[in-house]
Amino acid sequence: MLTTVVRRGPVDVSVSDTGGDGPTVLLLHGLAGSSRELEATARGLADTFRVLLVDQRGHGRSTRRPEDLSRRAFTDDVIAVIERLAPGRPVSLVGQSMGAHTAFLVAEARPDLVDRLVMLEGHAGAGEGPEVAAAVGAYFATWPDAFADEKAALDLLGESPLSTAWVADLERTPDGLRPRFDADVMRRTLEAVHEPRWAEWERLLVPTLVVFAEHGMFTPAQQDELLARRPETRRADVPGASHDAHLDGFGTWLTILRGFLADDPQA
Repeated sequence: MLTTVVRRGPVDVSVSDTGGDGPTVLLLHGLAGSSRELEATARGLADTFRVLLVDQRGHGRSTRRPEDLSRRAFTDDVIAVIERLAPGRPVSLVGQSMGAHTAFLVAEARPDLVDRLVMLEGHAGAGEGPEVAAAVGAYFATWPDAFADEKAALDLLGESPLSTAWVADLERTPDGLRPRFDADVMRRTLEAVHEPRWAEWERLLVPTLVVFAEHGMFTPAQQDELLARRPETRRADVPGASHDAHLDGFGTWLTILRGFLADDPQA
């Protein structure tokens, strides 16, 4: 894949591009992730679509410590990527968790740039409060500045699909394998994601599919509220999967995604 950097002021946004002449799909990872964990999804789409994979600010190969971590900054980054790399034709926007939150805000703000939206384990309501963001930040702060090797990382993080993705994304440095994000940046980012965005959700015009995992982050009541506030939204579920269903429910996730992208969402 070709890697491009889209610069917005002091922030560089790294974008991987599968190329091709098909319709464009843009993928957005979740908090503390990177575009790398969506590469399997991109490969599963690349026979039909051109896929753009974005490292959101503070993550992956994009600027590590941006000053502005507002939701507006994240959405404006994605808008800049679309306008530069996919001009003249709306894209399909797909996000997981925090990436889903970014995606629906982009689609609400600029429906002219987005022809359909897929939210995997994303939501528009408030999170569980600032204490959750603080706990997430505190957890990441327990990680060393650099791991000696992959075994040391797996010994600390465990062998889950998410931990394996984290380890695969570690940056090789002279001091060891370094995480591609900072704990305090993750905390500040999550605080903004946890603010309710119901007004934007209810104004959303773009055809939308929400995908929930059987063992995901959101309660049945939270899932029902999201759909009740926007009844035209489609829904699909990934049985047996966690919040990271793009990793541990990949086959079902890809089938659902390809089906929606190939369908006429207005029908």
